[in-house]
Formats: sequence, C-alpha cells, structure tokens
Amino acid sequence: MLKCAFQYQQDNCLLNIELEMQQSLLGIVGASGSGKSTLLKNIVGLLKPTQGYIQFNQHILVDTRQNIQVPMHQRKIALIFQQALLFPHLNVKQNLCYAEKMLAASERKFQFDDIVALLELKSLLQRKAHQLSGGEAQRVSIGRALLSSPNLLLLDEPLTGLDSKLKQQILPFLKRMKDELDVPMIYVTHHKEELEYLEAETLQLSQGQLRPR
Repeated sequence: MLKCAFQYQQDNCLLNIELEMQQSLLGIVGASGSGKSTLLKNIVGLLKPTQGYIQFNQHILVDTRQNIQVPMHQRKIALIFQQALLFPHLNVKQNLCYAEKMLAASERKFQFDDIVALLELKSLLQRKAHQLSGGEAQRVSIGRALLSSPNLLLLDEPLTGLDSKLKQQILPFLKRMKDELDVPMIYVTHHKEELEYLEAETLQLSQGQLRPR
C-alpha cells in the first residue's frame, strides 16, 4: 500500500522516515513539534523530501535519485487539516460538490448522498461555513475530502481545537469511516486516546523517527 524511506531536513526539523503501511488505519502519535504534520505534507506533496522515495500502490510518487516528484494534484491523496478550510462564500452542499465536480462520473468512488448520510450532513446542506460549529465544519471538510475520491486519506490532528463534547461527536463518524469505507487512512495526533477509540495500530514519532508504541 504505502511504502516510504526518506529524509526531510528544513531548519530545525529533521525526519528520517521508514514506513510500510498495509492496514486500513495507521495512527501516528507524537508530541507537538515532533514532525507529524511535516510527515503528512511530504506524503501529500506539499513538501519535498531531501532524499529518498515515497511509493503508493506500486506507483512511485517521489524518488530523489530518479528526480521523480509527482505533483500533489496527481497523487489522489487528501489531507484533512486541523481547521476546516471551507469556502466561506459557498454553502455546505456547494462545498461538498466542489470536490466531485473535478472528477468524471466513472472516477467517483462515493455517491454524494452516501457521504451525506454517513456524516449526517443533510440538515446542514444549505448553511454557510460561518453558520457551522467547529465539529460540523470539520465533518463537512472530511466529507469534501472523501468526495474527491482519494486513494489515501491523511488526517492531521483533525480534532484539535474542539472541546470534549465535539470530539465525542466526531470520533464515531471517523470509526464508521474506518469500518465502512475502502479508503486507507493515516491519523496523526498527540492524544493517544483518540487512536485507542479508533482501534488503530499506532506508531510513535520521536526524534525524527517512527517507532512501535
């Protein structure tokens, strides 16, 4: 599925990553500033490894020796950020549809109505972004990412900034995604209890390297 062996160095950040992911959900836990977001940005293509390679489903995304760097928009990988980045001038339905309108019908993995039902978004479809709670906005963000039909979904501390009640509302949706959707996910956080709830196999990112917990 996902296989990486790369180094990334920038300012005070140094990662030496060796990773082979075969499971549907991989959790990565680490302290703030340990490089979790940097790791995901290298995989999705926002950053470029200093040296090494990243391979997904036998396709080489990065190989510094061969000077291969597949552009981010061609990788079919979606990244969910800590804060929902919705288009403020669009309502929820338009935000969701924005992702799938870029795809031919034959390329769509999921139906709009199925994702709306999975994330319980039907009652929100006509609302604008500023009318949503933090938890609602993050659910819309996740739905939009899924409707882009990714082959891999990366979640960068998606519950950061939400209070305990909102976290308890979103975690069951993430669990349903793991159980019901055929999309592998990497979930990074510094709250190991989130990964325990999701029953994720977990690695620890410490001193720039991934280790078993």
